Amino acid sequence: MNALLKAKSAYSAAKAPTRTVKDLEFDAIARITRQMITAAKAKPYDFKAMVSALHDNRKMWILFAADVASETNELPTDLKEQIISLAAFTKEYTGQVMSREANVRPLVDINTAIMRGLRSGAT
Repeated sequence: MNALLKAKSAYSAAKAPTRTVKDLEFDAIARITRQMITAAKAKPYDFKAMVSALHDNRKMWILFAADVASETNELPTDLKEQIISLAAFTKEYTGQVMSREANVRPLVDINTAIMRGLRSGAT
């Protein structure tokens, strides 16, 4: 490898876009939401995959709630309250989906709305 190619490869990593916290949150929500949709559409119904996706979704919402409850979190109070409320709903509703008493669609809708907010630049 000549010096020019070495120099190009050394600086190529610097060209990589910087990932923000919002990007990481979006990716996590999108991945888990995709898992829930895929499990719901599986023929035959893949209960094991659904439980796994629901478990990941519940854990993610617990992390969101813990983060906004932190004293160092600078989000507006009303947004913090809404996130904590969504986390509580997700926890309760997930149990109903796992018991096959409810459809996963509301959880998918919540995640999709959050992804839209993250992409729109909302705080």
